[in-house]
Amino acid sequence: MKKMIIHGGKRLSGELTIGGAKNSTVALIPAAILADTPVQFDTLPHILDVHNLRLILESMNVHSTFENDVLTIDPTNIEESELPSHAIKSLRASYYFMGALLGRFNRATVTFPGGDNIGPRPIDQHIKGFKALGANVVEENDSVFISTGTEGLHGARIFLDVVSVGATINIILAAVKAHGTTTIENAAKEPEIIDLATFLNNMGAKIRGAGTDVIRIEGVPALHSRATHTIIPDRIETGTYLSLAASIGDGILLKNVIPEHMESFTAKLVEMGVDLQINEDSIYVPRAQDLDPIRVKTMTYPGFATDLQQPITPLLLRANGSSVVIDTIYPQRTQHVAQLRKMGADIRVQDNLIVVGHSAHLQGAHVEAGEIRSGAALMIAGLAASGVTEISRADNILRGYDRVIDKLHTLGADVEIAADEEVPEK
Repeated sequence: MKKMIIHGGKRLSGELTIGGAKNSTVALIPAAILADTPVQFDTLPHILDVHNLRLILESMNVHSTFENDVLTIDPTNIEESELPSHAIKSLRASYYFMGALLGRFNRATVTFPGGDNIGPRPIDQHIKGFKALGANVVEENDSVFISTGTEGLHGARIFLDVVSVGATINIILAAVKAHGTTTIENAAKEPEIIDLATFLNNMGAKIRGAGTDVIRIEGVPALHSRATHTIIPDRIETGTYLSLAASIGDGILLKNVIPEHMESFTAKLVEMGVDLQINEDSIYVPRAQDLDPIRVKTMTYPGFATDLQQPITPLLLRANGSSVVIDTIYPQRTQHVAQLRKMGADIRVQDNLIVVGHSAHLQGAHVEAGEIRSGAALMIAGLAASGVTEISRADNILRGYDRVIDKLHTLGADVEIAADEEVPEK
């Protein structure tokens, strides 16, 4: 485990480029094994999740190279094998190998996935979808065993009981080579789902309706890559740096942004009084002052993302009054609250609400990043705080944020990563 050491209290300025979307990447890499040719992804983020996904690929004799932000994956000699449980346990999105392996081999065995501890995230809708496609699913000894008969998977109409990004993606992966047509109703609409469908369609898949609540997939026998797929910019990384810029920035330009993906978030910043300058593919954040308190309620896309309710919290601490956060997606996503209180933040959980009061002065402290987005909130707070902040379990931040130390350095931050109990390395 690593720790992040921040010497805070400095105003930051400059520009940085947003990387490829983590939530696209963790679906696209498993999707690559459905291809009958090598595939390439451009603008891939440099995050620990990519490393763990590549370990899983290697266990199946799927070789990959990662150079100059381009990941090349060759699944042509793929072999069925037991997937490494340590890599599976390290990230939730490893469950996409269930759908991908099912689509490739008509069977899959996957250990129950790990990832961030942010409350219950059942996979019942994934299993419902697999069963509708003709698979037999057995859960036993911390693993999921999925198989089909000799006829393989077949198209089906699947209505998701709850809107689920993970289930929508997994069903797409399983259905893309199935016989017949699959219809997913009450599907998730996230941009990352459109990104996945674009990648698959460019290889010959027939997926319509991605980005709406009804997705139709006509199965095809083969998928052949014809061009490098450029991953969309990370909207969660964008929102995190927008919060940072409005909190402690003296003028920060974010490049490689899709503003349309950010509308629910930027609307809240404008409501607070941040004078954003939104361009075609960039957003400039001037120094923000005299901020108003707001009410944030997380919703499925295109609503306010649950992944951004924690990163916006340090900005809410600057507002002149009390703000309220309601997370309807993961109500238990409150690990940052106790940690921010160690730094002097006026924040509390009350009746399933996060109440954030004005906190004029934060003080550096020893805190812990229990998961990715909690870590992002602590990172921004540490940059704003006086003195030194040490964030333990900083691997969680590195899991989700592309070259975060380099990017913070470009803005003038005094921050470094060190192994616990070892000499810091710049």
